[in-house]
Amino acid sequence: MTDLIILAMLLEGPQHGYRLKRDAGALFGQGTLHNNLVYPLLRRFASEGWVTKQTVPGERGQKRQQYAITSLGRRTLLERLSSFTEQDARSEENFRGRVGFFELLPGEARERILGLRENFLTGRDERLAALQKSMDLGAYGGEVVIFMRAQIKVELAWCGRLRRLRSKDSSSKEGRKRS
Repeated sequence: MTDLIILAMLLEGPQHGYRLKRDAGALFGQGTLHNNLVYPLLRRFASEGWVTKQTVPGERGQKRQQYAITSLGRRTLLERLSSFTEQDARSEENFRGRVGFFELLPGEARERILGLRENFLTGRDERLAALQKSMDLGAYGGEVVIFMRAQIKVELAWCGRLRRLRSKDSSSKEGRKRS
């Protein structure tokens, strides 16, 4: 997911590597990301033709590298964001990462992502319910399962809200087209 986020950050316009490290780190709830994570990704993006790199003057007379996404990079980003499997649906990070980019994705991709996550959550809830019935989990083990099932219900409700946002999004676009 780190690679998708760094590539997506270039949609705002050309950026220096340091800013990408800092801003991506903030998104991940960390400090600045390490050079050994960010710069190899940027080199790979450049070799794939997803970004261009240009040397520009820095604020203190030094030379800095500035990265910009290409049209191929944008297409690749959208394809990779739209690509979401049942395996991806098991990962909170992969799901939330995709939701963060829903505005970039077509409605059918959003719907497929939501559907896959909901299917995973529903199956997980069913397995936890069966576990509760078939096993003595003890007081604390039982509390863990109750907590996990409550989290599933909250996330399923969130998926419903995301769907309603999509509906509002579509109707406001339709209204603008008619005006």
